[in-house]
Amino acid sequence: MKRILLIIVTIGMISCGTSKTVRTSKKVIKGDWTLSSITYNQAGTYNTVLLNDASKACFEGSIWKFVPNNNTGIYTINDSSCSSGERYFVFTIQEVDATTGLYDFLLKPTNEKYKSDTNQGFRLKLSSLSETQMQWQQSVNVSGSPLTINMNFTK
Repeated sequence: MKRILLIIVTIGMISCGTSKTVRTSKKVIKGDWTLSSITYNQAGTYNTVLLNDASKACFEGSIWKFVPNNNTGIYTINDSSCSSGERYFVFTIQEVDATTGLYDFLLKPTNEKYKSDTNQGFRLKLSSLSETQMQWQQSVNVSGSPLTINMNFTK
């Protein structure tokens, strides 16, 4: 009975597949990117810790590598004043609206520090993607007001 259920679930997953737009995006996202800047949609000074890992200053200039054929990646923080080194993650691009080209991007760290909490993940909006530029957006609340964090990448 378990085998039959497994076969049915597998067939269901294969038949759904991913859209052509998402497959194209995975080809574009493949490779090495630099997180060149982090900006906010409102003026002010914010003490943000991104991905429950490091500050904005530590993330700016970090190198990101995406391997879409197995949905994994590594980002490396190089700033000597931060906890530097490689961090591993898995990611998923989920199509939201093919006409606007906007997506939800799910990033889940897989480092040792996250092993005790395997459900730790971060939902971001992949708001723009080209051969040389990419932007993620994350919405958070600051003192009850919405704030959008823009993470700008270059290839």
